[in-house]
Amino acid sequence: MKYRPLGELQVSELSFGTWAIGGAWGRVDERDALDGLAAAMDAGVNFFDTADVYGDGRSEELLAKATRGREHEIYIATKFCRAGDIHDPATYSEPSVRRFLEGSLRRLRRDCVDLYQIHCPPTEILRDGAVFEVLDKLQAEGKIRYYGVSVETVEEGLLCLRVPGVRALQVIFNVFRQKPAEELLPKAKAQGVGILARLPLASGLLTGKFKPDHRFDPDDHRSFNEHGEQFNVGETFAGLGFAKGLELAEKLRWIGEGRGNMTRAALRFILDHDEVTCAIPGFKNRRQVEDNLVALDVPPFSPDERTKLRLFYESEVLPHIRGAY
Repeated sequence: MKYRPLGELQVSELSFGTWAIGGAWGRVDERDALDGLAAAMDAGVNFFDTADVYGDGRSEELLAKATRGREHEIYIATKFCRAGDIHDPATYSEPSVRRFLEGSLRRLRRDCVDLYQIHCPPTEILRDGAVFEVLDKLQAEGKIRYYGVSVETVEEGLLCLRVPGVRALQVIFNVFRQKPAEELLPKAKAQGVGILARLPLASGLLTGKFKPDHRFDPDDHRSFNEHGEQFNVGETFAGLGFAKGLELAEKLRWIGEGRGNMTRAALRFILDHDEVTCAIPGFKNRRQVEDNLVALDVPPFSPDERTKLRLFYESEVLPHIRGAY
């Protein structure tokens, strides 16, 4: 395992997100989830991303069980705001944020959150900036080590880079969503701000495993948010829709040649960007964790391959992306 800086922390360049084991990705057995977390930690993963709304706190509770006794060596990032009305400024007031934080700390069984992130707030909340004063206060009290923002758009990320206390940005970044590489990633690196690349496999499209007749479980967001019915459409299938995403993924099968499979290649593409602190794929079991970890050992993309992927994105993917980006 290799590690990259996040503030004064050194975090595993391949870490894991826990949305899938919390909920909204279909049913996940607790034993499978805990086994997957154990496999990741045994391989040197020391950083996990979660949120208070993942399974209504279930993923935070699972992380507490999995990391018991290892709290000082396993770092956790969690998020807040989406358990309330994200458009109401009161959601970001000091009393509200304190309630969110205390709830997460209780479920995580910790006294301090390593990275506390605003969970995809509206742009106007970021422009207002009052929430950052609240986070500064909580940081001064020692309840959070660092704070950051999970953003939906490059514009929002650039707004956050104007805030001195922001130490990390979580962005959708993958082969289908390359826009952050143009300006946001270089500026973040220049300012020492970490980048967490979420949805690195585009809701599974970049695994190359789906067929056109695949049906997702009713409680899987891929069955009820394909067109942004519940939240930002970009969070599901990179905003491309399932059918178009499958069509484009088929044209990318070549990336897996010499790298084992498309999953590993898609993760390697992200890790080849040194501005990225870590990629945070999701998982449901040990097998998926172990397959993702192989990405650490596959060949990087050559300059010609990266150019080919960039041109593919610009000409064939970008015109079909829907939603704020």
